[in-house]
Amino acid sequence: MSSSNLNKPVNRLLAALPEDEYLRLYPHLEPVNLPQHEIIYDAGEKYEYAYFPSHSIISIVSILENGSTIEIGVVGNEGMIGIPIILDTSYTNYTAIVKVGNGGYRIAAERLRGELNRQGVLQSLLMRYVQARIIQLGQTAACNRYHNIEQRFSRWLLTVSDNIQKDEYYLTHEFISQMLGVRRTGITEIAGKFQKAGIIHYKRGAINILSREKLEACACECYRLISDEFSRLLN
Repeated sequence: MSSSNLNKPVNRLLAALPEDEYLRLYPHLEPVNLPQHEIIYDAGEKYEYAYFPSHSIISIVSILENGSTIEIGVVGNEGMIGIPIILDTSYTNYTAIVKVGNGGYRIAAERLRGELNRQGVLQSLLMRYVQARIIQLGQTAACNRYHNIEQRFSRWLLTVSDNIQKDEYYLTHEFISQMLGVRRTGITEIAGKFQKAGIIHYKRGAINILSREKLEACACECYRLISDEFSRLLN
């Protein structure tokens, strides 16, 4: 099969593979819908598949005993869900939830492990991805501790936009507040402030970024640091 007969993968990890490795992987990549709010994996569940989002965004969240949640990582078209598979384990303590749904691909864990055992470019690429995710997790923890809600909200909106390659998407204040681990009223206040400043337009859950320049000026350095790390990985 020639690559001319295939659709170019939207997921940037898959797109970074050499043609021969992608052609070998392609028959085992199953298209999936990934609807918004779907739980891909709950904490403690065994990973049967790895997921490669296309225009979807998946949040990695920690859920505490009292039911409160906080986002510790974001996966979009630059990455994949399934690090335990790469590390030859089966479980995780975190929950993966689709926050922007628009499809992707999945591959059976055993098939992916078989490809990793070939020790080709896929293995090297995914190990570098693990490193980038570790940096993302550490920087997100620092961001949650030291940066204010406005900075984190700005970083979050930019990250979503980058990973779905759109400046308009649907997310409620309630869902954003759960991901950032803050009160809903705080998100409502900041969204109203940004709308008055011409940075975003927000109505009934529809967010439209009007000025990326202004939004980046409001974000903390964590946005650029994490973004640069994934660009370095994929380039």
